[in-house]
Parts: sequence; structure tokens; C-alpha cells
Amino acid sequence: MRLAIMTDIHGNLEAFEACLADARSSGVTRYAILGDFVGYGADPEAVVQRAREVLGGDGIAVKGNHDAAASGDGMSLVTMSPEAAKAIHWTRRKISPDTRNFLAGLPLTRRAEGALFVHAEPQQPGAWGYVRGPMDALRALKAAPERLVFCGHTHSTMLYQMQDGRLPVPHVTAPNQPVPLRSTGDRSWLAVIGAVGQPRDGDARAAYGMFDLTMGTLAIRRIPYDIDAAAAKIRKARLPASLAKRLQKGL
Repeated sequence: MRLAIMTDIHGNLEAFEACLADARSSGVTRYAILGDFVGYGADPEAVVQRAREVLGGDGIAVKGNHDAAASGDGMSLVTMSPEAAKAIHWTRRKISPDTRNFLAGLPLTRRAEGALFVHAEPQQPGAWGYVRGPMDALRALKAAPERLVFCGHTHSTMLYQMQDGRLPVPHVTAPNQPVPLRSTGDRSWLAVIGAVGQPRDGDARAAYGMFDLTMGTLAIRRIPYDIDAAAAKIRKARLPASLAKRLQKGL
């Protein structure tokens, strides 16, 4: 069975649909969405409705900081950039009450298939800390009883391997190449899944994870999509122009 792990869609319907199409053609039977369904992009309502369709009854979904902010779930905008805060104010006006309730009701973490799924990091998931290096990965893995953790939030991809409780070793994964995640003994893994809707690793293509539960492998898929269409929608909505430029640069 293959599980598609997607995160940081950020209202980018074009990127989301491209990833969904790739997942379907690759035999995916189940989906996990690790938060930030909304924010930045011009299609928050459509993205959430589409996500709810593909998640169905057995999908895995957790809350991101932009979801919390857009739903009014106690998330302060003070820590957000002016562009992000403006996009959240716009998003609040565009989403339906049903979508707002869905986002507010999402859990911060989910445990399934022997793994922990979280948007930011598992030590204090509601504090929205980033996993940006080995020390962050060490704290995250030590806070999780599971030996396999999937997260997002950084908009870039990285894989960390920890053995015998030592400082995790980062691994840069080649796009579309499966990596075996052997979590036996004293070996643990933390996979930071890149963003579907706003990559920031210099590659403008959408990113998502393909986790093969039978083989125990993870591949980071990079998917081209109609960036110009997504950027044009941002400009038409009079959201900050910088949000459109970031899509086109992948930064």
C-alpha cells in the first residue's frame, strides 16, 4: 500500500491537483496531509474541499499554523510576516463556516502505521517550531515514542537518521528516488516533507512524499504544475505580489 504524504498546500489548487494526479497514477490508496491547507494561495476553499474528498474516512490530517490562524483557533498573527498575516485576513473572508470548523477541529498530531504525523515538531506541536537542523531533529525524535516521524512546516525537504540516541545525520534525498526507512533496533527517522504549494528549496516544482508501507521506503516526488496560473490568481486576488514571485522562484 502506498501513502501519499502532502503538506503546506497553502491554497495552491494547481499544485495540489498536479500532486494528486501523480499520486493516483502511482497507485496511492491513502493520503496524509500534514497541515497548512490554507494561507498564501488564492484557492483556500477549493483546496480544503478537495482535500476532504481525497482524505475520505481513512485519511490522516493534522493542523498547521496557518490553519489555526485562518480558523481563529487561538493562533496569533503577531509572529507571522506581514505578507502571511495579510493572506490570513483575506483567507478568513473567503472560507466557509464549514471549512473554518474543519480546520479548527484538526488535531495537532496523528499516530498511524507505526509513525507520528505532525505539521511542525512533536515536542510542542502547538508552538510551531521548525526542524531546521540536526539538533532540532534530535529533540523531535526524542519527544516521539515512534521511530518514524513525518512533518512539514519548513517548505523544504530533509531526511534525518538517528541511531543509538546520537545526533541525527541529515540526508539530502534525490527527487523520486525511494529511500529505505529501516526503523528497527535503535534507528529512528524524521522526514521533513517539502511543500506542495510553496516550495522554498530552490526547486519551484511541487513536492510530496510517497511512502510505500509494504517496502518501507519513502520517495520525495517533485511535480511540475502550472505555476503561472497559480501566481496569476494571487495577483488577481490582490494578495501580496511577493507570494506570487516566490512560487515562480521556489524560494
